[in-house]
Formats: sequence, structure tokens, C-alpha cells
Amino acid sequence: MVLVDGGAPSRVGIAGMGAIGQSLAAILDRGLPGLELTAIAVRDPGKHETFLSGLTHTPKRVAIEQLVDHCDIVVECAPAALLPAIAAPVLKAGKKLVVLSSGALLAHPELIALAETHGGQILVPTGALLGLDAVTAAAEGTIHSVRMVTRKPVKGLLGAPYLDTHNIVIRDITEPTCVFNGSAREAAIGFPANLNVAVALSLAGIGPDRTQLEIWADPALTRNTHTIHVDADSASFTMTIENIPSDNPKTGRITALSVVALLKKMRSPLRIGS
Repeated sequence: MVLVDGGAPSRVGIAGMGAIGQSLAAILDRGLPGLELTAIAVRDPGKHETFLSGLTHTPKRVAIEQLVDHCDIVVECAPAALLPAIAAPVLKAGKKLVVLSSGALLAHPELIALAETHGGQILVPTGALLGLDAVTAAAEGTIHSVRMVTRKPVKGLLGAPYLDTHNIVIRDITEPTCVFNGSAREAAIGFPANLNVAVALSLAGIGPDRTQLEIWADPALTRNTHTIHVDADSASFTMTIENIPSDNPKTGRITALSVVALLKKMRSPLRIGS
């Protein structure tokens, strides 16, 4: 494949080696045109030594603040609380940051300002949600409403702060139970490890306060299911996706693949989608 801008491969760094980080590292290690995995940052390198030693090209292990020195693009696959520490050095250097913890962007709008000031760029991949191209296109006109209904297996919602705060017990439920009904902003606070897809949808469309969300815990489900209803002056559409969970039940396998697709678009001579 001929790269759109030629030159040396883009150096990619990964912050976090959970299910998504490991999946992405393995794919990059097998080889993607114009992309090279050069560094990773984790809190406990020893915990991931077996996985990392199995890679053909072993990346450098560095501290979070040092990723920027070894990479052109940093992919954040870490707990949401770490986003500011990961993002600030990358954006100050005018480089690209791929953010999976998009919910944390609502709590840290200064990161967007930082990117604007220094010429950096924050990229939020489609992740586990389909149809973001249609939503961003509709947002160029007028969107009247966006509503999303998320249904997850029980284990995919366990430990969410919202459930603890409101004394909602779902571990032993026997039928589908609605555990949340509110805005995407409220969901990002109450379900920080579960609903980054809702925040991505809100940022693509009418914002986190107007984007409405229902969350259901369903003991019969084995897949994370998202249904989106959009009503706009240009189109009305409904989309449903069933995502197969990764080793981490809170995230789908397609999330890592979405990051790969985004990275490939950066260097490809043919780009499909907005």
C-alpha cells in the first residue's frame, strides 16, 4: 500500500494494557502499513511481562509522561481518571491523542482548549457504536432529538458508581431492569467505565445534556446492545448494534478494531466515511 503522505511509519504508543490495549498492541505488532508500536505505559509493567515478551517487536516501557517522547500518536486505553495525565503532554507537544475514555472529556474540557492552543488533536473513535458518521452529518443541519437505549449483561454494569450511590442491586435480578434514565452527561458520571459510547454519540450530535439515555441490566443477555434513535431535519433513523464483549465485560471486542480502523485512516490513500 502506498501511504498518503509517504515517509517513515507513524510511531504509536499505548497507555494501558487492559483487554483493549493488549488487543491493539497485538494487531500493531503483526503489522499495519505506516504504523509502528514503539512504546507502552502501564502502572505495573511486571503484570504484563508475559504478554509483552510474546510480541515480535517489544515496545519500550515508559512512564505516562514519557510516551510523548517516543510517539507521534498516543492511544489512551486506561482508567478514565488517568486521562488528564496522559493527554496533557501529548497535546502540549502538538501531537495526536486517541481517547477511549471519552466520558472524561466532559469533566476536563481544558484538554480540548489545550489541543487548540498547541495544535494537538483529540480523536474519539467510533468504538462500540455504529452510525456516528450519520449523526455528525445530521448535526450540520438541525437535530431535534437523540435517544439511546443500552442493554447490558449484569456483569457488565456491576461496580458502577451510580448503582452504589442509589442502592440499586442487580447481581441477582431475574428479569430486565432499567437502572438509569437521564442525560449522557449524567451517565458519564454514574457509569464511567460503561458508557463512553453515549458520550461519543453526544459529542457527535446535540451535546451531553440534550442526548437522552436509558440503561438496562438484562440477565438473559450475553452481548452489549445499543439502540439509537435520531430525529433531524435531514433524516430520521434508528440503529441497533450487538457487541460481543471482550475479556473485560464492560467493553466490546469491536472497540479495539475501531481504533485500528481510525489509525489506518490516518495514513491510507483511500478514506471511507466522514
